[in-house]
Amino acid sequence: MQNDFLKYQAQTTPHPLAMEVSYAKGSYIYDRNGKAYLDFVAGVSANSLGHSHPKVVNAVKNQLDKYLHVMVYGEYIQQPAVDLSKLIAKHLPKPLETTYLVNSGTEAIEGSLKLARRYTGRSEIIAAKKAYHGNTMGSLSLMDFEERKTPFLPLIPDIKHITFNCDYCLEQITTKTAAVILETIQGGAGFIEPINNYLQKVQQKCNAVGAVFILDEIQPGIGRTGKLFGFENYNCQPDIVVTGKGLGGGLPIGAFTASNEMMMQLSDNPKLGHITTFGGNPVIAAAALATLQEITSSNLMAEALEKEELIRTNLKHNLIKEIRGRGLMLALIMDNPEVVNSVIMQAQDHGLILFWLLFEPKAIRITPPLTISNAEIIEGCHIITSILDTI
Repeated sequence: MQNDFLKYQAQTTPHPLAMEVSYAKGSYIYDRNGKAYLDFVAGVSANSLGHSHPKVVNAVKNQLDKYLHVMVYGEYIQQPAVDLSKLIAKHLPKPLETTYLVNSGTEAIEGSLKLARRYTGRSEIIAAKKAYHGNTMGSLSLMDFEERKTPFLPLIPDIKHITFNCDYCLEQITTKTAAVILETIQGGAGFIEPINNYLQKVQQKCNAVGAVFILDEIQPGIGRTGKLFGFENYNCQPDIVVTGKGLGGGLPIGAFTASNEMMMQLSDNPKLGHITTFGGNPVIAAAALATLQEITSSNLMAEALEKEELIRTNLKHNLIKEIRGRGLMLALIMDNPEVVNSVIMQAQDHGLILFWLLFEPKAIRITPPLTISNAEIIEGCHIITSILDTI
């Protein structure tokens, strides 16, 4: 199978991890030989309820018996999509009440950029240096990593970059700015949190000049930081909030939410201002609804902060220079990339799944399912410290 994988399936790196997956349940993934791997990554923050959560699986099975895809997004009334959008609105502050459901986080970013330009009549988009919002052409345009962008030029124009957490840089936000888009917590850059009311200052500047404030909650959202949305930790409120990853419970989804008045700008002049065939798919929406219901009706968000403390307590080692992040969105910062690579590769041999961050080579990602048990956390931390002892 590995040969077929390498020959017939497009690759994203020259050296994929290439584990042959047999099945996955709870906090574990099992390979073709039956070996169990404790998952400290959760599909890169996507499997918020772990693998094959019974409520998600049952929701999918129930919907499968009713209907699958029936019509392009927005034409027919489908209860799973309506119920999901209504529940999202219930847990967001007003006027954030209307959600456009799409197929992935990067598609939701694309839609939010189009909405901001349509709503303001402006073209300039301001993003942060070291940002990651996806890899489609618009999302890729938001990066400042020229070596990653150059092979795909030209990208969309009128993009400017500011430094995250830099108050002085906010002077670049003007009446020419259609939108400022930021990750609530910078992910690929190394799980960098906003400080000194930074996001609140961005919001105030956007309000002053009439720009749209977009927050990318694709990774910090859906309970991972101890709140349903990461921005709830930082005393601010976006005009558009973008979600994905953990919202789907293991299935592909993206969403962007704004006021009804703003979102209606995509419905006319021109009609079909944003269109997707499979967005709001009933099976995906049913899985997302079950996921969101479980997270908002349980103690998982409060427990995320308790589990953060458990991780910090059990990951004390002289080779760990810092633990960044909040809740179950954490990054171990090491001295150098060689230590990172060694730990991640040895961990897989020891039955623990760890992973890298996109732009910070000295970081090890720790983003386990919200459902991970305390005992599993201690087990995984012990594997990490045992490996570090040998380096």
